[in-house]
Amino acid sequence: MRAVVLREFDTPLVLDEIEKDSAGPGQVLVKVEASGVNPLDTKIRAGKAAHARRTLPAVLGLDLAGVVEEVGPGVEDVAPGDEVFGMTGGVGDVQGSLAEYAAVDARLLARKPAALTMREAAALPLVVITAWEGLVDRAQVHAGQKVLIHGGAGGIGHVAVQIARARGAEVFATASPSRMAVVERLGATPIDYTTSTVEEYVAKHTGGEGFDVVFDTVGGRVLDDSFTAVRTYTGHVVSALGWGTHSIAPLSFRGATYSGVFTLLPLLTGRGREHHGEIMREAAALADAGALRPLLDPRRFTLADVAAAHAAVESGSAQGKIVIDVG
Repeated sequence: MRAVVLREFDTPLVLDEIEKDSAGPGQVLVKVEASGVNPLDTKIRAGKAAHARRTLPAVLGLDLAGVVEEVGPGVEDVAPGDEVFGMTGGVGDVQGSLAEYAAVDARLLARKPAALTMREAAALPLVVITAWEGLVDRAQVHAGQKVLIHGGAGGIGHVAVQIARARGAEVFATASPSRMAVVERLGATPIDYTTSTVEEYVAKHTGGEGFDVVFDTVGGRVLDDSFTAVRTYTGHVVSALGWGTHSIAPLSFRGATYSGVFTLLPLLTGRGREHHGEIMREAAALADAGALRPLLDPRRFTLADVAAAHAAVESGSAQGKIVIDVG
């Protein structure tokens, strides 16, 4: 089968012919139709993601959508011909989705929502799992809360906005001036982080009380800002990018709490993979109900164009998720 292979870190990806896998126990063989590109993919390629524990040579690509070709022993929930999606590989020693076929752990998959195309479905897994683990598993977002999403037009952020709204929360989201309209279309109140200080937007939107939940998808100084934007006593900050050194004193002074999200753990350890499948099923239900749809960059890329797709992500020029057409 054709696959895009990384032989050494920080070298060009190579389109090559490799051996086609078969479905082992607990696995299904998926004919890959589309592969979502995430910033993490570009960091792995560059050798700047030690936490992904990628073994070389490697086929990258965390997210896929495709059609089940073969079912291995012990798999009962899916059958050949089923359309599926999930975050299924691309880290550790697990083959990724930049290949015509992938043998994947069936626990990681869910049936593709009928309301989404293969390309749209392939754009969702990593970002929807990250947003769900942060907002639902950690912060338990619910109706009546005020939720602040940092980076509300970004890959994780635009999905987080939709999940929080689907759970009944009143949602606010920071964005750059050029992306404010995107946030508003998603149903959140946009906050221009270039012109408003934390103190100003906390006062304007919460009367100075702070937000019930703050979800940081940006990291760095934005995580520090999150500690000062959260509600006293009952507030909760969640971050998907807790790199660096941060003072938690502002959080402690509010008596608030913090959680981190590391979405790769089930892929790296083998533990908790069933829950990722559960999240994908929840996401599919939201999509079919009209409550969740990814923003896609309009450009089209194939396996032969993966380098250009990675460059588009790295440049920050993408207006939505970049997706590779594989099938």
